[in-house]
Amino acid sequence: MKPVARPSQHALELRAAARHIGRRRFLTVAGAAAALAFAVNLPAAGVAGAAELDAARITEDPFTLGVASGDPLPDSVLLWTRLAPAPYQPDGGLPAERVTVHWELARDERFRRTVRRGTATAHPEFQHAVHVEAGHLEPGRAYFYRFRAGRWISPTGRTRTAPAQHERVSSLTLAAVSCQAYHDGYFTAYRHLAEEDVDVVLHLGDYLYEYAVNAVGGQRDYTDRTLPDLFNRETVTLEDYRLRYALYKTDPDLRAAHAAHPFVVTWDDHETENNYAGDKPENDVPPEEFLLRRASAYRACFENQPLRRPQRPDGPDMQLYRRLHWGRLAQFDVLDTRQYRSDQAYGDGSDIPGPEVDDPARTMTGETQERWLLDGWRRSKALWNVVPQQVTFSQRKFDLTEPSRVSMDAWDGYRAARRRVLDGARAAGVDNLMVLTGDVHVGYAFDIKDDFDDPASRTVGTEIVATSISSGRDGADKPANWDTYTTANPHLKFYNGRRGYVTVGLGRDQARADFRTVPYVTRPGAPVTTAASFVTEAGRPGLTQV
Repeated sequence: MKPVARPSQHALELRAAARHIGRRRFLTVAGAAAALAFAVNLPAAGVAGAAELDAARITEDPFTLGVASGDPLPDSVLLWTRLAPAPYQPDGGLPAERVTVHWELARDERFRRTVRRGTATAHPEFQHAVHVEAGHLEPGRAYFYRFRAGRWISPTGRTRTAPAQHERVSSLTLAAVSCQAYHDGYFTAYRHLAEEDVDVVLHLGDYLYEYAVNAVGGQRDYTDRTLPDLFNRETVTLEDYRLRYALYKTDPDLRAAHAAHPFVVTWDDHETENNYAGDKPENDVPPEEFLLRRASAYRACFENQPLRRPQRPDGPDMQLYRRLHWGRLAQFDVLDTRQYRSDQAYGDGSDIPGPEVDDPARTMTGETQERWLLDGWRRSKALWNVVPQQVTFSQRKFDLTEPSRVSMDAWDGYRAARRRVLDGARAAGVDNLMVLTGDVHVGYAFDIKDDFDDPASRTVGTEIVATSISSGRDGADKPANWDTYTTANPHLKFYNGRRGYVTVGLGRDQARADFRTVPYVTRPGAPVTTAASFVTEAGRPGLTQV
């Protein structure tokens, strides 16, 4: 699906900005800051430039976007909120003044045993977003948190810290989610996820979509509200992306999931633009224009997600790949397969592989991130090495004929890079590799093979692909290509086209994946069921249905 045409004023605005800043200058730190300041009219004095607003003057609830937490460490967790009394207005309903926000963290939901409290500043330059790195906490413990601005108190969130890094943890339950197109349906799956007993949620990308959302919310077909026209256009500017996050975060089911569990987020393409690759846009626009757009998308992403300070962007650059631990049970190497990748071979659709897909000079992650991943595996003490990332890692043939078409946007289009990753895992002695994937709006369970063209070759890991929350509309248990895919890919153990999420329980002896699906999203209220469950034993890669 191609994006709708951009309003001409957006292109004109970005082209005007691009004319002031050459590409080479833009890619420097100073140039990036200057470009972003030019594009969004930041004051020269930066965050110190705004006057202070007396929070007592806020007359409407500013916590319309809820609360969130993320990236749990043994001694700290990131707490997030954003003040927006009028979330569908460009200014969020607040003047361009900074606001003091109080926060507190407690061991109980009634806040009788408060352990930490403090204040943070919500700056207008960051759309009144608040990021609090609450530290000096106990490892492996659940906490409750909330914010206050003036007389307004936010909803209460529940979060937790990770266990101590060297602790021999016996179990961990995570959920993997991806792809939540607002215009394709309701986020019902999040309401069910909010009620699950999971330790952490891994969001694998496409948190929002750049495509237009009409007055009735697309497939939601609202009859009780009318969305403003400002959503009925593709996101291009910083204001566009900020407003789109506001639209998504006013969804009550998404807010409930964020309040219930800490999230670890990474992005895919739609947070910026469909199928972009590095600094290459999907469509034919000047590179300066796309980098301005990317800078806007990255900034809005940071403002609206529970991300720590190292993830704060510099213009069009933002280091989102990072490593987290859950005691000695699991190491999470969170990847970014968009920002640094080579351009897709033979276009960004499906094609028969040619020499370019095996070119060792091409990369999915960039050289620095790839080296970081392999070095991290060599140092890993974890039983399970988990890789949350975006696009399908395992081979996925689309045809029964040979040669078969494969996706040029997935790892099949970057086979030399995939070979380096698998060789690196073997060299590092990684026995329990688990790749978590989103992107494709279906649930898959793959055995990762050393040689995908030889079904008898060694199984070296497991790939669990989480279906979408809503993208793709209602879907089907057996999509039309189910027979073809399952026959052409003998290492594919499960394929389901409904919406939902995956929960994965990691233990000392085995891992278990439960594919949780809902029968429809184009109307609210769907129940959730388990479509299938699989286990893989520690030290013996390979999926078995249970």
